[in-house]
Amino acid sequence: MFNVSQKHTKLTTLYLLGTKTDDLVPQLRRNIKRKKPVLVVPTLATEFTLEENRPVFINIVRHLRRVTYLNKIIFGLDRATDDEAMELADILKKAGMKNFIIQHNEGEGFKAIYKQLTDAGFSLEQPGKGRNMFMSFGIAQALGAQSIGVLDADIKTFHRRQLDRLFYPVIVRDYEFSKAFYARISDDQMYGRVKRLLVDPLLIALKRKFSEFGDNKFMRLADYLLAFNYLLSGEVAFDTSLLRRMHFATNWGVEIFTLIEVYRKANNIAQVQFTRKPFDHKHQVASTEDRERGLYKMAIDIVTTIFSALVVDEGLEISDYFIQDLTISYRNVAEELVKKYADNSAFCSLNYDRNSEEALVKTIFTEAILTAGDYLTSPSQMTDRFLRILLSDDRFQKYLDMGLKKDMMEFERDNRYQLFEVPQTVSWERIITKLPRILIDIGDTVKREQKHYL
Repeated sequence: MFNVSQKHTKLTTLYLLGTKTDDLVPQLRRNIKRKKPVLVVPTLATEFTLEENRPVFINIVRHLRRVTYLNKIIFGLDRATDDEAMELADILKKAGMKNFIIQHNEGEGFKAIYKQLTDAGFSLEQPGKGRNMFMSFGIAQALGAQSIGVLDADIKTFHRRQLDRLFYPVIVRDYEFSKAFYARISDDQMYGRVKRLLVDPLLIALKRKFSEFGDNKFMRLADYLLAFNYLLSGEVAFDTSLLRRMHFATNWGVEIFTLIEVYRKANNIAQVQFTRKPFDHKHQVASTEDRERGLYKMAIDIVTTIFSALVVDEGLEISDYFIQDLTISYRNVAEELVKKYADNSAFCSLNYDRNSEEALVKTIFTEAILTAGDYLTSPSQMTDRFLRILLSDDRFQKYLDMGLKKDMMEFERDNRYQLFEVPQTVSWERIITKLPRILIDIGDTVKREQKHYL
């Protein structure tokens, strides 16, 4: 079964139709020398130091120890002391893992690499998952990897076979990109709220607006994103030739941003059913009072990422009226979907808090769309207001003759993009061009650092 988007990018969907995918390992192992696969596991110290998280992490490590086709497994360690880095090494060694690399981002070795990149003009001062993964990708390339996968460290229901399925399209079938999808069900209720209640209805609402005006270019992007069964999954795999050309967002919009980059730069991509069973990892708090935390922060980052792709990169003109009309359409679509989720939950004997889901739509997610719209339209509103005043009275003509109108239009353009720019890395291709020895320096750092952990 496969779906093909209206762009040149071919999206193939691989479903678990039978039981014969239980052992893909022989095929994966036959391609080790050609693809040199490396796995990246972004890891916070709290994943293994907090008592409630440690069993989840230990389970992941035990399953990864049994994976025989990976050249290396990179644990990108954030927010950790030197002692906690050593604790991670002890956990990995006790589990019998031998092919691991600990990328201690607060350690002296990698702090020097970050400084080298920053001094060269590549801004990587802001810590976070995006920067963490980006450095891991550099390490993987320094090791000669031709395929690179990413796995989160908080998956409560992880099994080795899931990783086999994720890597299969890239290692065996030569796809450029692979993304996992799965059902988000836990404790007899549906999760994946941001995907179900924000991203899907927003994209459907955008598609309806674009269809009214025949804007096929924008519809293609919306169709492409909607073709993914779970857009926000963090489990992905890349062919290195693609990854080297990609930029990566450093905020909560990283998954959507990655899909949009793939849309622009890849020709052969797959989404893979990761598991038949319900899939569970840590859930974000709603954080209704704080825009900088939880679902609120995530929602704003995701919406601004989508709007940025449409406005800054695709050239869509968005007015204050557009945002208001889109918000109304979004609410209508979201309400339709909430009813469907309530019906599905009743049919499957799942618990469903319809009031809670409707409240998320009406408060956090609607506010996220309006906030993103404010970021986008505020410079143009300010410019229009000032220009109306200047053109209304002859006393201002002398300033207009001096080029004030032109300067104001430039101000609008510059601020529009600055306010709406998604925080992102440069591509590794760009870094390697400017710093030809950077992968050698990273490789040397890895060798020195690993002596502490082996």
